Amino acid sequence: MKRSKILNAELSHAIATMGHGDLMIVCDAGFPVPDTVWRIDLAIKQDLPDLETVLSLIAEDFIAEKVSYANEMAANNPVLLEKVKRLFPDADHAPIPHAEILGGIARQAKAVVRTGAFDPWGNILLYSGVDVPKWFSKPQTVVPDVYKKWMK
Repeated sequence: MKRSKILNAELSHAIATMGHGDLMIVCDAGFPVPDTVWRIDLAIKQDLPDLETVLSLIAEDFIAEKVSYANEMAANNPVLLEKVKRLFPDADHAPIPHAEILGGIARQAKAVVRTGAFDPWGNILLYSGVDVPKWFSKPQTVVPDVYKKWMK
């Protein structure tokens, strides 16, 4: 049996196949998932599973270089925003208009993970990164300035 906490085969596969810059959206139950995007549907009933549970498991197994969410979240769902910032503290956070998430950006996702969450503005965009210390670990490899903040 696998060691990581994520037991869902599709979600594990999606994380394993993400390349640098690829987009995974973890969304609430009402998100309009485009027909052309890989849909991983975890929803069972209202708030099962909830966003925090799914995001926390993904955060343990996925390197998010950038995290985006609706800029409306700050005013309309600050509790969720606090959770997202806590779960992805090292990522760049880039709020965007909610309409953009529902429109063209959703079609760019490699995978959309639908939760059972009933959370307004509960659509979180995770852009895949690299394990910077490992990626630039070979002797005499120069770390570009953009990645220096992730060297630990």
